[in-house]
Formats: sequence, structure tokens, C-alpha cells
Amino acid sequence: MSGDFYDFQGLLTDEEKAIVEKTREFLRTEVAPIANESWADAEFPHQIVKGFAELDIAGLAYRGARSLLTGFLALEMNRVDPSIATFFGVHSGLAMGSINRCGSDEQKQRWLPAMARMEKIGAFALTEPNGGSDVAGGLQTTARRDGDDWILNGAKRWIGNATFADLVIVWARDEADNKVKGFVVEKGTPGFTATKIEHKMALRTVQNADITLTDCRVPEANRLQNAHGFRDTADILRQTRGGVAWQSVGVMMGAYDLALAYAKERKQFGKPIAGFQLVQDLLVKMLGNVTASLGMVVRLAQLQDEGVYRDEHSSLAKAFCTSRMREAVGWAREILGGNGIVLDYHVGRFVADAEAVYSYEGTREINSLVTGRAITGLSAFV
Repeated sequence: MSGDFYDFQGLLTDEEKAIVEKTREFLRTEVAPIANESWADAEFPHQIVKGFAELDIAGLAYRGARSLLTGFLALEMNRVDPSIATFFGVHSGLAMGSINRCGSDEQKQRWLPAMARMEKIGAFALTEPNGGSDVAGGLQTTARRDGDDWILNGAKRWIGNATFADLVIVWARDEADNKVKGFVVEKGTPGFTATKIEHKMALRTVQNADITLTDCRVPEANRLQNAHGFRDTADILRQTRGGVAWQSVGVMMGAYDLALAYAKERKQFGKPIAGFQLVQDLLVKMLGNVTASLGMVVRLAQLQDEGVYRDEHSSLAKAFCTSRMREAVGWAREILGGNGIVLDYHVGRFVADAEAVYSYEGTREINSLVTGRAITGLSAFV
């Protein structure tokens, strides 16, 4: 990889490298050719799900794979299409992760194998119309026990995959004990409505939805049996937040690859613009951002695999890498000049998509406060 200047991928085993290479080829042949069209139309290309299933990479983290491998897979997806990477991350990371972390043995067996085969697609519904960063204490969606069922009422927003998902993990506050609990709402459940959010400027291929829950009846058998409060929800987010840091590295690496290739081909004043000092300066700054961020997420993955990483490790990586990503995609657009805002040249898509990656899974400000609390011992949260 041109962007992996220090060969961090060399830390993978030969077997892991083969999985990454197989995934890279699938993305090159099946996803890259349709990425712009799907993004422009704001439609999800369902035909690629079969190819993803054949890769057999969904839920690898829960089948014994190293975080280093799953991180590089996320990087590869985002180098090509951050929207498709987000679809996969919601399904494999958030939805499957919730069931793996908070489900009973029976629930894991009931849902995870089919999700690993991508026969059932998952979504994760936590964010609400009036609740984002404060969701831990401000969750308004409620759950009320009624015999062998639970009655869910409330609303969720920005829920990826929700318009077509077979299983949606809905987080709601139990009216009886005020604890946050998780529920698996299956497709077709009465009282559940998902409406696609239109007119997005980023991750347009992702089918984000507004969800309305109106006396939505869910059986006790679908309540995640090991989700006893928001602490359990936060544990899932801690795992996936590190994945978003990897995602941001992939986004900036994809933009760097495109800018480098363009600079070698585009001629001005009789020679390729890659031969001009100021263009080389931008390329080197982009490569520096990629390399520093890749080093950070590789070490984060190692801490995860060693079982010694903490919330602040993920938070620092997410805050730092997404900020460097924002800089890098802007420099890529600068190198392409006017062509940088034309979808045909791809970079404009990365610039737009970076804005969503920058914000979700905890804003830079919130992640900075999590890290700041860890290093000072003082909480600055209001």
C-alpha cells in the first residue's frame, strides 16, 4: 500500500495478510466501480452483500480474530468507500457486538451465525432526536414490562441500515428501575417504523433512518439478557470507537492514494504537478498524518488484543485520527483543484464522508474530555 509508508501491515501473519488481500480485491472489483453511482443516488447496493458473505469476515472479532486484523480490514474498506465500510461496521461491530457482549448463550446461537453469514443484517439504535453526546443520562425511549413482553415507546435518529435491517438493537430505559436495557427488534414487528433520512451530504449510500416506536411489543426472549445498564452499552461503544479511528485512517489513505495518482498524471507548465515543491509538500503532510495515525491505531489494536486498553485509549485515537483525517482530505482536494469537487474524481466523496466520520461515535470534544479526565483525574463534564 502506498500510504503504509512504514509497512505496519507487515505486523500481520501470512494468513491475516491473505484475508486482507482477498478483501482488497473484492473492494477493488465489486465496490469501487459502483461507489460513486450509489453515493450520488443515495441508494444502497444490496447486490454486494452476497460478496461480503463469501469473504466470511463479519463478526471476526467474536470468532477469535486479532484486533489488528479487523482494524486493517476496516482500513481497506474505507480506502475505497466509507459508506460501505459504515454499513459493514454497523452490522459486524455494533449490532453483532451488542449480541455477543450482552446476549445470553441461547441468543448468541439464535442470531450470530446467521449474521456472520450475512443472511440477517443488523442495526444499532441508540442515538435519539434530542440526545447525542448526553445519551447516557438523557435516553428518552422507554421500555415497560407487560407479562412476557416489553412495550417500547420513543424515537431514534441516524440509525444506519435501519430501513432494511432484519434485526435492530434498540436501547431503552426501563420505566421500573430506570436502567438502560437492550432489545432485539425483528423486521416486521408492529409499532416499529423506520423512515429514511433524505438530503444528506455525507455517507449518502448509508441508509440512515428515523425510527419511531409506538407501543412496539417485544418478547422477553428478545431482551439482551446481559445488558443491565448503560455501562454495558458503553462497553460496546468503547470497542467500536477504536474502529472509527481505523476508519478515519482508511479515509485519509484513500484520499492520499487518489491525490498522489492525480499529481503524477496531471500536467501544468509542461510537467506533472507532482514535480512541484508545494504539491510535494501537501503530499508529504498527508502521508505524515496517515503514518502517525496508523501508528496510533496499530498500538491501540495491540492494547486491545492484550486486554489492557481503556476508554481513554480509544477516545484519544478517535479524537486525534479524525482531526488529522479532516486535514488530509482537505489537502487532497487542494491538490486536485477544481476537479476535487467533481464526483468523477472520487476525492470530493471522501471530503464529504469525512465530516460524518469526524462526528459519530463521540465528537472530538467529548472524546477529548474523556481523555482529559483520565490524564488529570478531574472531570470537566457539565
